[in-house]
Amino acid sequence: MRLGFPVKVMARPDLKSNDARRWQNAPHLKVSLEYLDGILDHCAARGIRMYRMSSDLAPYATHPDMPQFHDMIAESDAELTAIGAKARALDIRLSFHPSQFVLLNAPDPEIVTRSVRDLAAQAEMLDRMGLGPEAVLVTHVGGVYDDRPAARRRWVEAWHRLPAHVRARLVLENDDIRFSAADTLWIHGETGVRLIFDHQHHWCMNPEGLGVVEAFGRVLDTWPDDVRPKMHFSSPRTEMRQITRKDRKTGKPRTVMQPPIWTGHADFVQPFEFVRFLRDCAPLVARRPFDVMLEAKMKDLALERLRADLVRYVPDVGAVFGLAPDAVAPEPDAECAGAA
Repeated sequence: MRLGFPVKVMARPDLKSNDARRWQNAPHLKVSLEYLDGILDHCAARGIRMYRMSSDLAPYATHPDMPQFHDMIAESDAELTAIGAKARALDIRLSFHPSQFVLLNAPDPEIVTRSVRDLAAQAEMLDRMGLGPEAVLVTHVGGVYDDRPAARRRWVEAWHRLPAHVRARLVLENDDIRFSAADTLWIHGETGVRLIFDHQHHWCMNPEGLGVVEAFGRVLDTWPDDVRPKMHFSSPRTEMRQITRKDRKTGKPRTVMQPPIWTGHADFVQPFEFVRFLRDCAPLVARRPFDVMLEAKMKDLALERLRADLVRYVPDVGAVFGLAPDAVAPEPDAECAGAA
């Protein structure tokens, strides 16, 4: 099984995830791919075999008012082919998670049109990289718009209008405040779309009361037998939050302390919570290997810490991920971690 992290390499602040220059400076996908090449080298050196690319990898490529950027994906065909070949050679699984502005179930047709345009561009990049069906686009159902059943139906209707190369890549994730695993399973029944199980989201949003093992098992079964599923795991933040508010009496800002919101992601993964999940799901693990994208705030540092924790505390679970004491790369030095 692979463990992965998203976008930013915290141990290496010098490794950029994408060309973030403003449009006036003519940013380009080719520059982003140079950065990605360095990230792949870093992942290979650290034994990390799954990585989520920035959704801004191709800057302004679908911006409706900036046609000068619309051909950059085709212009980068050779570079995309090379980076895909490198990822395959290193056995690094790549994916995208389009931004929160991608809303296939929006009542506004223009928003849906823009969303499809973004999805099509990212699917095209994966296709030009020559990546197999494990390389996916992860999206959420979208907004409720005061009518959950209608919102789900609109997603289904949009799915059937998607270009074929987008449907081949798109997977659907349960979220933490709007659409549960049961909602996504209903949509799967109407479309056949593959599903992502998010462990923390399931605890935050599960009005149907589906057990974790039951829900995860049903989600795994939405994937073809010859394609390895993936899931998301994170731990909730537990510390107090500092909130700045305007004092009603003085009109001046003041800082107050508030309890945590359980939808927030912690900096690191609580290892015993992760182990409990894997042990509860042991029959599923034995039946269907899957990969785990960690969504901790400290990203690659959290991944490396979790690997070390698994080997230290629960070597039987560490072995599930092919980990042994001599197989875990040393933790990043203190200077790198501090710089992050």
